[in-house]
Order: sequence, then C-alpha cells, then structure tokens
Amino acid sequence: MKIITRDVPPRAAWALEQGGLHPLLARLFAARGITDKAQLDDALALLLPPGTLLHAQTAARQLADALQAGQRVCIVADYDCDGATACAVAVRGLRLLGAPLGWDRVDYLVPDRVTDGYGLTPAIAERVKQRGADWLVTVDNGIASVAGVQAAQALGLQVLITDHHLPAVVDGAITLPTGCTIVNPNQPGCGFESKSIAGVGVMFYVLLALRAELRERGVFDARPAAGPSQGEAAPSGGSEPREAGSVGARVLQPKIDTLLPLVALGTVADVVKLDANNRRLVAQGLRRIRAGAMPPGMAALFAVAARQPAKASSFDFGFALGPRLNAAGRLADMTLGIECLITDDPGRADELARTLDGINRDRKAIEGEMREQALMIVEELFDESEEPPPAITVFDPDFHEGVVGIVASRLKDKLHRPTFVFAASGAEGKEHELKGSGRSIPGFHLRDALDLMAKRHPGVLLKFGGHAMAAGCTISEEHIDTFEQAFAQVAHEWLDAATLQRRLEADGALDKQYRRPDLVDTLHQEVWGQGFAPPVFCEEVQVLSQRLVGEKHLSVKLKHQGDAVDGIWFGHTEPLPERVKIAYRLDADEWQGQRRVRFLIEAAEG
Repeated sequence: MKIITRDVPPRAAWALEQGGLHPLLARLFAARGITDKAQLDDALALLLPPGTLLHAQTAARQLADALQAGQRVCIVADYDCDGATACAVAVRGLRLLGAPLGWDRVDYLVPDRVTDGYGLTPAIAERVKQRGADWLVTVDNGIASVAGVQAAQALGLQVLITDHHLPAVVDGAITLPTGCTIVNPNQPGCGFESKSIAGVGVMFYVLLALRAELRERGVFDARPAAGPSQGEAAPSGGSEPREAGSVGARVLQPKIDTLLPLVALGTVADVVKLDANNRRLVAQGLRRIRAGAMPPGMAALFAVAARQPAKASSFDFGFALGPRLNAAGRLADMTLGIECLITDDPGRADELARTLDGINRDRKAIEGEMREQALMIVEELFDESEEPPPAITVFDPDFHEGVVGIVASRLKDKLHRPTFVFAASGAEGKEHELKGSGRSIPGFHLRDALDLMAKRHPGVLLKFGGHAMAAGCTISEEHIDTFEQAFAQVAHEWLDAATLQRRLEADGALDKQYRRPDLVDTLHQEVWGQGFAPPVFCEEVQVLSQRLVGEKHLSVKLKHQGDAVDGIWFGHTEPLPERVKIAYRLDADEWQGQRRVRFLIEAAEG
C-alpha cells in the first residue's frame, strides 16, 4: 500500500479560512478543489434549474395531461436502493402533485432480479398493461431498453423514461428507444451539468418541472412571497392565489422538498460522484432528517440500524440504510423496500424495516460464506509469494446471484484487481447461464473492457452493461474459461505496474489540537462521498500495544504526537511494527461517561 498525501493549494485554503471556515475544514475542502466559500452554499435556490435537463419540461407537460385526464400511471423501478428511492419519490411526488385534482392513480412494479433481470423488458411491459395503466414511467432504468419500449408501445402504453445510465451502443453507435420521452442527462444533446446525478435525482427534477407546469396551468399557486420554506419557490408578480378545484378553494402548491431525504439516501447509496449539485441535494436531505422530517420508513430504518437521525451523516446512507434496502432486491423482493419508503403508517413502517433488517442479516451470512469460498478459489490462482493476476474471475455453482456484486467488491478491495464473480442463473429455463457482476480499480474502465471482449469473442457475452467501476454480464456456463482468459488479456494490455500499485489518498498529519470530539462531530456533519472523499489523515506513529478483538479486528494503543490514542483496524489481523505510517479516519466513542477520539485505521504503508 502506498499512502499519498493530497496537495493543498495554499491560496485556496487561506481564502476559505478568511471566509470564516475552521482551519481544518479549509484545508480539507481546498484539497478537494473548493476555492471559494460560495461553492459550499447548499441552498436549494442554487440547484441546477430543471429547464436545463433535456425533455424534463416535455415530460412535465405529458404527466400534467395524464393527471388532468385521470389517466393511470405505473412506475417501473429498479431493484437497488437508487431504484427503490426513485420509485418512492415518484409515487409520493405524483400523489402529492395530483392531490389538488383529486388524482391518485399511480401504481408501481419492480422487476425480480432472478426471473426478470434488469430494466424494462417486453414481459414487464405486458404486466404493466395488465394492471390497466395508460402511462409507463421508468425510474433508474430504461435508457437501453429498446425492445421493452417497443413492446410497451405496441400494447398502447405511453412511455416516459427517467434514467441516469449510459445509453446502449450497437455497432459503435449510440442507440436510444424511439417514440417516447427520455429524461437522462447522459443522453446525447443534454446540457445538464450534473452528469453524475442519480436516478432518484432525475425523478425529483421531473417532479420539479411538473409542479411548475401545474402552477402554470392554474392548478395551484406558489406560496406567498413572505413565507417560502427551505427553498420552496415564492410566486412571481405578487398576485392573489387563484382558485382551484371546487369554487372558492385556495390551493397552495405542494411542498416537494419533503422528498429530499429520499433523494439524499438514493444519491449516496448509488455511489455517484458528489458534484456540487449532488452535494446540495444530499445536504438538504440530511438537514431535514436531522430535524426529524422524513418518511416513517426512513425513521424506522434508522431505528433498526441503531443510528440516530439527529446525528445523521452520509455514512448512514451508504452503510446502514442503503444495505438494508439493497438486501431486499438481492435476496427477496424490493417491493418490501419500496413499501417501507412509501407507507405513512409508522407501525407498518416499523414492521417492514424489521423484515428488511432480517433479510440483511441473511445477506451478510451468505456473503461471508461466498467470500471465504471465493478467496479459496483465488488463492489457487497464484502462490503467496507472487503478485495476483491482472484480473480475477471467480465462479462457483453454489454462489447466490444476488450477492455476487458485493463479493466482487470485497475481492477487488483485498487484491486491488478488476474482479468478476459469477453465479448460476436462478431463472427458469436459463440454468445454463451465468450471471456475473464486476468491480474495478481506478484506471480500468470495466464496461469498455466488456465491450472489447465482446468484439474479440462474438457470442460469449450474451448481454452486458455498466460503468467504469461496476458492470454486469450474462454468459453461458460453457464460456466461463473463455471469459476468464479474455478478461485477463484485456487487463494485461491496459494495466501497468503503477496502476496495479494500491494507493490511498490521504490528508496528511492531524495536528493534535484538532484531536477533539467536537471537531469529529463537525467533520461528520459535512457531506462526504464518492468524488468528495471523507477525511483520511496519515502520519507515522508508535504502536504501544496491540491485540485482536472478536478474532478479526486489531485493537491498538498508539502514541500520536506525544499522546496515547486508541485505534482499531476492522477486518485486519496482522500485527503492526513498532513504528509505522498509518492512514486513519477520526471517530469519537464514549468511555466511562466521557467522549474520546479514536483512530479508525484504513491502511498502513509497507
């Protein structure tokens, strides 16, 4: 492991400190590209305008027509946390905006990971039609579902796609579904600056555009100029509220900022880059959660995860709530997760959250067994004295296809190699197929690698898709050896020694004056995540004592700048030398009624 200290532009750090930021925060933000305090303003008014998202206004007009005509809408979701939160935002938002019209005809359908696979398929379109829908609206999927859209249109369904994934590429050309409205910042011709927005964020933007469209039609009015709340728009022109619905009714526009906790959860859980716009969405969601304003299902998930909403952080989304929702899509039915997020009954929310927590415990057990088996398979690929091969492919007939992505991630983290893990398909009639999920390292674009493999070995990849760091594919079992060789070949060609060297970016030494519980709390209050990494400090320390706890965690007593500090390295059992350079995060725990700082060790150089 090579620990690299981030550069801190001195002028940027100085400007931020002069702007009133704490010196430690000024240093951390400057190292992450922030040059002006204004860039940290998370006001809703600074969000990118919906009008810059291609076809969002067209989608708003179509949905407004559907609401006013009393047509039925069915949301087709995805089975991960982004898909679940996007579906909940769509259902809650459409009901909220349709309420002044007496409209609540919205339903949803989530594909089964095993039997349906990913995205809008002809079979899904048929089920939507059977439910009596007029409109099929996708969330977090659909951009590559050409056949599914065609099937839906043949059944007489109107189709609206909201997605954030990359379009399909056929014979070197981008191919989009036709005859439907597509809202996706990654489609050709879209100038929306936040290309990293999650699926839930795209749906939220469509609802912002829909509210503006309904306001324009006189369905309701903007809130009085004297009292907009937390970013709710004030009316233009100062006109008196119009009437809507029955004679004499005065309907103020619904507050869809209540959906921001769901937007924040889906954004962080989907590990999209936290650019300025995404950070504002997450910050606004966290602000409401900390104030206790969230759907009952989210509150129940915080409770079963033993986390405190008043101290909520982006870490809770990624490591507490997100995994419990994702577990339903991996092992059971994501309908459980979506129902948890859309119910307004606290008792029902509590029941569903407990069910999700139980499924997540099952997921952890299955993952643990698969990870151990996968490591045994990998250990046979190279001697202990050798470097791992440039890419890792693992398959076992007993693997569960819902957990292969997590296991691939664990192997990738341990070995620092692009990794694919395969399991046999559980779909009826497709027992000969293998479902694979891959995770990559910086410098190796996984989807591009699959595309090259498909060109070199036609017919081996039955289907594939994904991004730079995560991708999936389906192959016939007879082709697993060909896949492994082709994957390793591309990795051998693309990866050099520097890329294969594990590196961790850190923020340098922590002055002991900042080793305080209140500053730990300050750091946790900020929005950290993908593309805006949480603080990790690094320096040489003396190891005073060390011991194993729980048989798999290393507990240490360190000498840090003359003072003794406790530390722990979760999941690590190898002892440390007496003097060592470590990378660590800050945490605060309570001991004998007093809060104290401890170091959560991330890595050691050597």
